[in-house]
Order: sequence, then C-alpha cells, then structure tokens
Amino acid sequence: MNLKHLAHWLALAETGSFSRAAEKLHITQSALSRSIQVLEDDLGGPLVDRVGKKNELTPLGRSVLERARRIVHEAQELKQGAALLQQGGMGSLRVGLGSGPGAMLMTPWLKYMAEHHPSVQVAVSRGSTELQLMQLRERQLDALVVDVRRVATAPDLNMAHIVELRAGFVCRRGHPILAQFPDQVPFDALLAYPMASTPLSQEVARIMVDHYGPRANPAHMTTLQCEEIPSLIDVVQQTDAIYLGILGAARQGLASGSLVELTMDPSFRAGALLALITLAGRTELPIMSVFREFVTRQLTD
Repeated sequence: MNLKHLAHWLALAETGSFSRAAEKLHITQSALSRSIQVLEDDLGGPLVDRVGKKNELTPLGRSVLERARRIVHEAQELKQGAALLQQGGMGSLRVGLGSGPGAMLMTPWLKYMAEHHPSVQVAVSRGSTELQLMQLRERQLDALVVDVRRVATAPDLNMAHIVELRAGFVCRRGHPILAQFPDQVPFDALLAYPMASTPLSQEVARIMVDHYGPRANPAHMTTLQCEEIPSLIDVVQQTDAIYLGILGAARQGLASGSLVELTMDPSFRAGALLALITLAGRTELPIMSVFREFVTRQLTD
C-alpha cells in the first residue's frame, strides 16, 4: 500500500466513476484499475462493487474512506509544510469566526496581518457554528474561534479554551427603559421592546430560563436575530431594540457612552466560553502559532 494508491482510491470514491477519476488524475482507466486492484489486494477485499457503469462502495470501502482521506491530506500538508519551512515561509491560514469573536477579532486580525505579515495569505469566514465545523472537517478551514458551548465534544476536534466573556443586556443612551427603571430593570420590562441577539447555545438558554422564567427562552424572546453582531449593535443604537450578547462586542459604544449596559433584577450571570478549535492530527503551519497568540492576547486584553 502506498499514498498513490490511496489517492487514486479517493478520486474514485469522490467521483463514483473510473473514467472521471482517471481524467481527474491524468492517468488511463487501465492504470487506475490496476492501482485500485493493488490496494484491494493489500486490504484483503473489494473496495467497490462494479455493477455495469455504476460503482458503489463496499462496506470495506466505506470503512476505509475517511481514514484514507485523512492519511492523504496529512501527507499533502506535511509536504507543503516542509517546503514552506525550507523556504522560510509561514504558510496561509483560513479561519472561521463565530458571531462574538468575529465582532472582536476580524478587523484587528486583518489589520495585524497586513502590518506584520503582509506576504501571508489569510482568509476569514463567517457563518453559523454548524457550517464552520463542517468546513473545518472538510479542511476548507484551518481553525475556528467560537463559543465552545455550541460545539459537541468529538475525538476529531482539539478545543483549546481561551477566555470566558461576560454577556448582558445593552440599549442606546436615552432609551425609555432607562428613565422608567434608572436603577435596576426587571426582566419583564425588556419584553416590551425588540430583542436583538445572535443564536444562543442551549446552556445559555437554560441559564436564562432558570434566572427569569419560561418567558426568557431566547427561542421565543428574541425578535431580531443574526450572526453579525455589528449589524445588531447598529440597530440598537438607532432604535429601541435591546441587545443581548457578549458585552465585549459592544465595547466601543459602551466606552463612548452611546450604549448603556442594563443592570438587571436579578443580575444576569451568563457568557460565552470561547475556544480555538482545530482538527486533531492536522499538521500545523507556522502561521497558526501567530494566530493563536494573537487571539489569546486580543481576547484576554
């Protein structure tokens, strides 16, 4: 068994056709058939059932597929990483950021890279945690920074906890609720206004219901929802909507006084537990350590 045979097998499994796989690999169909036959001999059984023009993976083929994909990808990354190190390069980096981390990290990270590592290719992806986890597993992303409470523990994921950030309720300065309740705001008073939030984890939803009762379930309470916190903050600054989420994402408005954190009765104790998530077993390029240090420093500060 060698990497070439595994790569040929992956091309066949992904295309479902000997002719398309051979074309993708720039080899003849007979050469591809011989390569697959050698791999089947090494593994002790057929990997694909050839039924006319239709090719279906056998149980052995299905069991081999994911492991073969991981081995081939690792070999490719090892070769790329070795070449970069020989050339003194740092590689490229594709990262996914959750809603809260995106609001706090995206612009500072791009600015930092433009100033300190202008030759390195970086890409930032936004979207739901579920979509970004799929992209990480398919190696379309190299790392994620998300609320770990929205991620199920899995053996193929490395989760490095960074920091827990406090969440709260925020409104614009001059909001009528501030005049009505200058000291502490009862939860029910919030329900008279639109509530703007990102999708929240089940754990945060449970905390809210424990604190304030069934009416605090975010699934029912939230009226304005999206993954882009800056858009939510803009809406809060221009309307009577109230923001629920990580306070760090609203830090500029809070610092300038254009936004005000509401003091709740009872007090609100919840937050986001941010983590850097990578795929277990992947070879890290040098630029990953730069990203890890930057994220830790930026979020801790």
